[in-house]
Amino acid sequence: MNGKTYWLQQLPRLALHLVCMSAFALFLWANGNTYDCVLLLSAVWLVVFAACSWFAYRRRKATLDRLLTLAERLEERYLIHEVMQPPERADDWVYYRILKLAGRSMLEEIESIRREHLEYKDQIEQWVHEIKTPITAMKLLCENNRSELTTALLVELEKTDRFTEQALYYARSEHTEKDHFVQELEVSDAIHQAIAENKYLLLQNGVRIELQDTSAVVYSDGKWICFILSQLIANAVKYRSEQPTIRFYTERQGSETVLCVQDNGIGIAASDLPRIFEKGFTGQNGRNAAQNATGIGLYLCKRLCDKLGIGLRADSVEGQGATLRLSFHVNDFIHPMQG
Repeated sequence: MNGKTYWLQQLPRLALHLVCMSAFALFLWANGNTYDCVLLLSAVWLVVFAACSWFAYRRRKATLDRLLTLAERLEERYLIHEVMQPPERADDWVYYRILKLAGRSMLEEIESIRREHLEYKDQIEQWVHEIKTPITAMKLLCENNRSELTTALLVELEKTDRFTEQALYYARSEHTEKDHFVQELEVSDAIHQAIAENKYLLLQNGVRIELQDTSAVVYSDGKWICFILSQLIANAVKYRSEQPTIRFYTERQGSETVLCVQDNGIGIAASDLPRIFEKGFTGQNGRNAAQNATGIGLYLCKRLCDKLGIGLRADSVEGQGATLRLSFHVNDFIHPMQG
């Protein structure tokens, strides 16, 4: 509580007491009391009033400061009415009651939004599962009737499948623990699966794949890792050079196994590099080279990696390509067993 503001608000009360004290002194003087008696009684009045006012200020300040500190420590400050002490002053009960009503209304609104969010997420997941059936059927039809047209359609179907997967994983990214199965995973298996899911995209764009020392074993969820790699492959193709190459290799760095996905594309501007994992950020490349960029792919990869305990970082030289690194922690107990 601001002391200056408090005392400014008390000025009418202070003025009233001074007027009353002056009137009382005049009354005593008019009734024949001595000057010393009038002065003594006025001084006693003034001292008692000042002491009571100071005590009331200190008590009020301590109460409000304690309430403010309590509110600052709460993560969900709209619950302040649940933890604050009931007020002692009668006029404060009005504000206390208002806080109770506002808090209850806020909780009801939050619960309503949470229900709507869950219903929407469930609807998205259900839609994705349903739409994958006709996508798979169309893929089979195109593969069984090969022609230039069906080959082009297969590329578009791969994109459609990737976008639906992106929507599904985005919906599930808040609670990966509900769909998270950690197991021993050979890095090469995840890479081959991601390449297979994007084979028509890679073939259409003439992308050369290089694998070097990808026999490392990590412990993670294969399905989520494959999705992350598919997003990185799609990005590498989107920002490709004239003779695109994507190189996969692993490195051992201390207690981590690092999977590197390197391309020779147009690279990432140095000014954009710190922000590429932000939601919706497309940067110079997104505005110039890929007009349909959404800024969701790398954001979702980073979000999933954080949930899975995987490090994700990027290095790039503009005009020479980019390298994305996935860092898997190697458990000190498991590593000797692998050797």
